[in-house]
Parts: sequence; structure tokens; C-alpha cells
Amino acid sequence: MEIDLSLVDWSRAQFALTAIFHWLFVPLTLGLGVIMSIMETIYHRTGDLKWKRTAKFWMKIFGINFAIGVASGIILEFEFGTNWSNYSFFVGDIFGAPLAIEGIFAFFMEATFIAVMFFGWDRVSKRFHLASTWLVTIGATLSALWILVANAWMQYPVGMAFNPDTVRNEMVDFWAVALSPVAINKFFHAVLSGWTLGAAVTLGISSWFLLKKRERVFAIDSIKVASVVGIAGIVLSMITGDGSAHQVALTQPMKLAAMEGLYEGEEGAGLVAVGVLNPQKEYGNDEDPFLFDIKLPKMLSFFATRSLNGYVPGINNLIEGGYPLPDGSEALSTEEKMQRGKAANFALMDYRAAKKENNTAAMTEAKERLDENFSHFGYSYFTDHAETIPNVPMVFYSFRVMVILGGYFLALFILVGILSWKKRFADIKWLQWVVLLSIPLAYICSEAGWIVAEVGRQPWAIQDILPVQAAVSKIETSSVAVTFFIFLALFIVLLIAELSIMFKQIAAGPEPVVNTKK
Repeated sequence: MEIDLSLVDWSRAQFALTAIFHWLFVPLTLGLGVIMSIMETIYHRTGDLKWKRTAKFWMKIFGINFAIGVASGIILEFEFGTNWSNYSFFVGDIFGAPLAIEGIFAFFMEATFIAVMFFGWDRVSKRFHLASTWLVTIGATLSALWILVANAWMQYPVGMAFNPDTVRNEMVDFWAVALSPVAINKFFHAVLSGWTLGAAVTLGISSWFLLKKRERVFAIDSIKVASVVGIAGIVLSMITGDGSAHQVALTQPMKLAAMEGLYEGEEGAGLVAVGVLNPQKEYGNDEDPFLFDIKLPKMLSFFATRSLNGYVPGINNLIEGGYPLPDGSEALSTEEKMQRGKAANFALMDYRAAKKENNTAAMTEAKERLDENFSHFGYSYFTDHAETIPNVPMVFYSFRVMVILGGYFLALFILVGILSWKKRFADIKWLQWVVLLSIPLAYICSEAGWIVAEVGRQPWAIQDILPVQAAVSKIETSSVAVTFFIFLALFIVLLIAELSIMFKQIAAGPEPVVNTKK
């Protein structure tokens, strides 16, 4: 089988471009949804119109981002059919289920109640409007749930069986797919990171109003709510991040090794707090992996194995195999996995040949060999052991950017929250500038997390089952390259338009106050 690697690269680049653009809007809507819902809840309980106008302002920002997020998300889903048709054929029965639920149930909920949320003020009861606002937020969160379930299945394929008659993977246990530990951790970690981004943007825009000496009460009220949501988001993200790291250690050890720049496994492995990778280091040479590093003793073993002295395999060990697994067996080498993948492919061909000849006994024997080796099916596409290693520098540095910025925002939210509740933040202009200029850092932190998750998964479209080079559509490379630049131009225009509309809404500020009590 000849594979055009330039087609693979362009297809990956186009999908990455779309995903990165889409992820600019999704976490903000998740975070703003919670913040605006809390604000309207306060209005419902107090009757104070200042909270109504505050909630309505942030709803406008939510709506602008929601619209662009939906548009970019539709493009992203279409690319599975246009650029990754082999993937869609091979696992569409499984991958399509959560996407269908997202479209039919969660998105329907958002679309139904968002009109009430925007246009139902003073047309429906306060209680019904509040319920509509929360249902929009819940709908957006459920949309994220089903998308993340689909993504988690790519990282940890469970609840499926391969059908050699159709040459497709079919779902046999929906709940195993929906409730896998990888899916649960990924969902909470991604949604809570959205709370963090939403809080950072809310704090930044509110600080802008203070710097402009406008809407002091509105800004301080917004800061109080956002700081609480931000602290909750960061703290809970740390907890779910720990769970995610443990699941990565169990299901994607190569990703974990790349995250830590770990080539040689060890017991009681330290976690790299700060480090600079050696650019000369590659699999197979004797170069030191780091030019400089500071490690937290034994903490990588603890996060990975829940034991301070647990063994964590490195890249070399994962390729060479032979180390003990938690169940007492011995890890296979990449070469052995490649041989088993080839055995699965040959068994599939033998099964289909026997089926044509109506040879039941041969079909049964081939099916047994296929089932025995199918867990390593995707390794048959590799010719070099190093192909199984993701981009170590990108994963390593992205992970540290995410963690360092997460710690920064936790400290920032706590400081701003304390000062705002003590009524001192409004007078500290340098801190207001820091908060405002931190908005891009929140986006960098969010995108870095996705880079760790998706680049760390490479070279797999589906872990151990289907590599990206076997998942692409058979189309002209030039077509993908041309559409890449078309999408790039389109996304730039959409981003400029979105920012222009949002800046105008921010400059206009919240609606004027008629009175303070209703």
C-alpha cells in the first residue's frame, strides 16, 4: 500500500487549523455560559436591575462567540468526510453515535432556548427566562460532552468489535464508550478549562472598563462573579488534570513519555518542573535528553502509578518492550506489535478469501487469529519504530505552558478576587492592566492543552487501531493544500469580523440603568 505522506501532512494541517480556530470560541462560551447564568440567578433572587443589565451584556458576548463556534464546528465535522473518509468508513458506526446525539439532543436544546434567552426578556416570566438561560448553558456543556466522548474514544477505543464482513468497527457497548474513564476525565477537564478562560476574559474586559473609568459597579460585580468561577475552574481542572494524566499513563504511555521527555524509564521517576530539551536527542542515540532540567522527585511515578516508587516506561522502553506491566505480563516491543498487526491484516484477508469460497472452517480459524491480534492492527502500517513517537518538543513544551499558565491564573484569580471583595481592586491600575493583558495568555493555555492531547496522540487517528496515514481520503494533495489556504483566509476574515463586533459591543457597554430596583 503506497501512502502519500504529503497528503497526510496537508490533511493534518487543515484539520489542525480548523480545530485550533474552533477552540478559540468553544471554551469561552462554556465559561461565559456559567458566568451569565449565575448573574441572572442573582437578578432573579434579588430583583436588582443592575444584575439584569450585567447578565444581558455578557449574553451578547456569549452570543457572538457561540455563532462563530457553531460555524467552525460544522466545518470541522464535514472534514471527517472530505479529508478522513477512510477513518469515517472504518469507525463511523461508533464515532458517529456521539456526534449524532450532540446534534439531535444537545444542540437542539441550545437552539430551542437561546431565542428565549436573547429575546424573551419581559416577554416570559423571570423564572422561565432564567431556566432558558441555564438550559442554554447546559446544552452547550452537553454538546461538549458528546464531542469529547467521541474524541476520548479515539484516544482509548473501547466498547467495540471489528466486523470482518463489513471491515468496520461496530459499537457493542454504548455505555463503555460514553462512560470510559478517559471520556469522563477529558470532559470535566475541558469544560472546567472553559470556565477558566471565560473568567479570564470577563476579568479582562471588566478591567478595561475600570481603566476607562466607566461602569465601575458593573465591572466590580462582574469581577466578583468571574473570580469565583475562575478559582473553581482552575482548582477543579487541577483535580481532573491529575485524573487525565493517570489515564494517559495507563492507556497512552508514549504520550506521557513525550510529555516528560522521558527516554529511559525508571522507578521513582521525577516530574520535570522546568527543563530545556536537547535538540540533538533522538530515539536511538546516546545524547542526554535535557540541556537543563529541575525535577520534583518521584512525582511522575506518583501521578502515573499512584505509587512514589512505581515504574514509568520511557520512549526507549516502549519501543524495545520487555518491562513488566501492572498485570504481571511483559510489555511487547514495537516490532512485536508490528508483527501482530501484520498477522491481523493477513487474517482479515484469509477470512475474506475463505468467505468467497464458503469455507466455514477456514473462516472460523481466520476470525480467531484476527481477534487475537486486532488490538495491534494499526501497527501493520509502520515500517520504522520511530514512527510511533510523537513530536516530543511540541508535546513537552505545550504541557509546561499549560501547567505554568494554569498556576499563574490561579494566583491571579485569588488575588483579584480578594481585592475586589475588599473593594480595593478598582484603585490598582497596574493590576488592571495585568488582568487585561492576560486574556491572550488564557487562550494560549487553552490551546496548549489541546496540543498536548492531540499531538501527543500522534501518529494515531485511533490509538493502536488506525494511524493517520491510513485514515486519510484518497484525494489530490493539491486540493487539500488549496482548501487549507482558503480556510485560512476565511478564518482570518471571520476572526476579524468577530473581534470587530465584540469590540463594538464592549465599547457600547451594558444597557443604561433606568432604576436600581424592580
